[in-house]
Amino acid sequence: MAFKVSSGTVDLAGFFADLVRCETRLYNALNDRLRERHGIVTSQFEALRYLRDRPESRVADLAAEFAIGIGATSKTVDRLEKQGWAVRLPNPSDRRSSLLALTDDGSQLVDAAEKTFTDGVADLIGTALDNSSASAAAQALSKLRSALEHKQIGTPTG
Repeated sequence: MAFKVSSGTVDLAGFFADLVRCETRLYNALNDRLRERHGIVTSQFEALRYLRDRPESRVADLAAEFAIGIGATSKTVDRLEKQGWAVRLPNPSDRRSSLLALTDDGSQLVDAAEKTFTDGVADLIGTALDNSSASAAAQALSKLRSALEHKQIGTPTG
């Protein structure tokens, strides 16, 4: 199936396949780099970075950001806690939830891994796209993500 856009026709199945396969390959390549240099994978890095940049987040906040279920998110946090990278703290305004915080080890790890991640993304994307193409792709994906999030499309129910 295709649809018309101002500059021609887009093959939706091909667009979807390209989008998903690119994401998978980028994620896998970043997993390899982060695991080799820091002993973590991309999902752990992203969770640690989120907690660093948004102190006192809850499991529900992480789940909403990454569009994954609460149960899977809680297990991710359990693994971060087991490694000594994050802790759950009592939430003074809601006893049913905890606030999440990085430990000193978690902060050091995410700060060290940030350069590996950023350099990896720049290398992987920069070898395939020039600045103009990368900018256009970033704008298009941001617009698509915003529309999906605004309509709460693809948000897990549990």
